[in-house]
Amino acid sequence: MILNLFRKSTASDAVYAVYRAIVAQSRQPVFYADWGVPDTVTGRFDMISLHMSLVFRRLRAEKQAGAEFSQALFDLFFKDMDRSLREMGAGDLSVPKKVRKMTELFYALMTGINEAIDRGDHAGVAAVLRRNVLADADASHADRIAAYLFAQADSLAPQSLESIAAGRIEMAVAA
Repeated sequence: MILNLFRKSTASDAVYAVYRAIVAQSRQPVFYADWGVPDTVTGRFDMISLHMSLVFRRLRAEKQAGAEFSQALFDLFFKDMDRSLREMGAGDLSVPKKVRKMTELFYALMTGINEAIDRGDHAGVAAVLRRNVLADADASHADRIAAYLFAQADSLAPQSLESIAAGRIEMAVAA
């Protein structure tokens, strides 16, 4: 019984560590200053969503073994989005609707990106970015972001589930 308590704490710490790494990666100034991603709440949500999608894609390769960690990471992501909305002043009644909409946007973006990456379709990833992330911005950097996402997926692929589940994840620096 007591060992299960420690395992949950360790898993929780690992999930938080991976989530913090994803958020830090998503906040790189190059995305907003140089690559045309809007430096807005929506733009930042999109960048976190893209990186979450890549991590989920990596964990998907582990089948059931990665499912529990993926679920815990997903739950933490949307718990953080709920908290952020409340901090920005969203009313208690509107938060669940906004989180539901964010979940739908996340799933659409994740599905589009991962299907295109699975096909090795660089142009398809760029099209998803133009449509979902850069729709109201300068979309001329979609190809650059797509190349970055492919490089990031390649960087995540050899990382072991054990390492990720222990909270150790490495992401390539955007250049």
